[in-house]
Amino acid sequence: MLLNARAWDLVDDILDRAGELRIARTQLVCGAQIFDFGVQELGSLQAGIRLAEVCMSGLAKVRLTHQTLGSYGWPKVNVWTDHPIQACLYSQYAGWAVKQENYFAMCSGPIRASAATEPLFEKLNYREEFYCCVGVLEAAKLPNEEVVKYMAQKANIQPRNLLLLVARTSSLAGNLQIVARSVETAMHKLFELGYDVKQVVSASGSAHLPPVAKDDLAGIGRTNDAILYGASVTMLVKGDDAQLAELGPKVPASSSPMYGRPFIEIFKEVGYDFYKIDPLMFSPAQIVFNNIETGTVHTFGQINEQVLMKSFGMK
Repeated sequence: MLLNARAWDLVDDILDRAGELRIARTQLVCGAQIFDFGVQELGSLQAGIRLAEVCMSGLAKVRLTHQTLGSYGWPKVNVWTDHPIQACLYSQYAGWAVKQENYFAMCSGPIRASAATEPLFEKLNYREEFYCCVGVLEAAKLPNEEVVKYMAQKANIQPRNLLLLVARTSSLAGNLQIVARSVETAMHKLFELGYDVKQVVSASGSAHLPPVAKDDLAGIGRTNDAILYGASVTMLVKGDDAQLAELGPKVPASSSPMYGRPFIEIFKEVGYDFYKIDPLMFSPAQIVFNNIETGTVHTFGQINEQVLMKSFGMK
C-alpha cells in the first residue's frame, strides 16, 4: 500500500477540477508543483475536503454534515477510516516542522513516511520508498525553491517528483482540513500513551467546523478548540477490556489540568510556545471504544459546548 502513490492519483484528479475548487497550480524551476489551496487563492469547502483526503492518502473519507451547536444549526466535519494507522499516523499527523530561512510550515501527508524524520516511524518500524511524494503544508506563504529542494532531499526524491498542497489556517480549505483530524488526534494520543495502536481496526470521528478566523493565530485557537472541546471519536478495537478501562480516562482533552478555557487564552499564557502546553491537551473531547471481540463499549470525556461557543464568537 504505497501512500504517496495513492495521494499522487488523488492530486491528478484535483488538477482537473482546479477552477471549480478555486485553487491554483504553479510549477517551480526545479520541477516541483505547488498547489495553492488557500494562501493567495480563495479555496473552497470542497477543496478542504479534498485536502484532508490527500492528507490521509485516500484511506479515509471526509464529509460535511449539518447538525447543531447550542440552539443553532452548525456544520460538522465527519471522518471515517478502516486503515487508521496508515491514514492518520503515517500520513495525516502534522509531525514534520519544516523550517528554512524565512519559512515555516507544518507538514502532513505521505511525504512524512518517505522522509521519516520523526521517532514515530522508527517506533512503528515503517518507512516508504517511492520515486514521488505528496505533502500538505499548513503555512502562511507558498514554499520557494530552497524549501522544496530541502524537502525533496529529506524524502530522497528529485524535486521534480514532489507535489505540495498549501493552505493557511485562516482559509476555507485550511480551516476544514485541520478539523478533519478528530481520529488522528485520538490515534496519536493512544500512541503517546503507549497503547498498541495496531489493535485499532477502524475509526470514525466528527468535530464542529469553526468559523473562518480573521488571521492565522485566531484560526489556530478555533481549530484546536474544535477538537479539544467538540470532537467525538469512536474506535473499533481488539484486546483487553481491563486495559481500555484503565487507559480511557487518560485519552480525552479533559485529562489535562490546562483543560477548560479557549485554546487561544492558554496559548497566550505560555508565550505562544506549543512545547509549553501540556501534551495531554491535544486530544478529542470524547472517545468511545467498541471492543469487537467482547462487544463491550467504553465511553470517556464529553463535548463542551460552552467553551466551543465562546471560542467561535457565538452568543
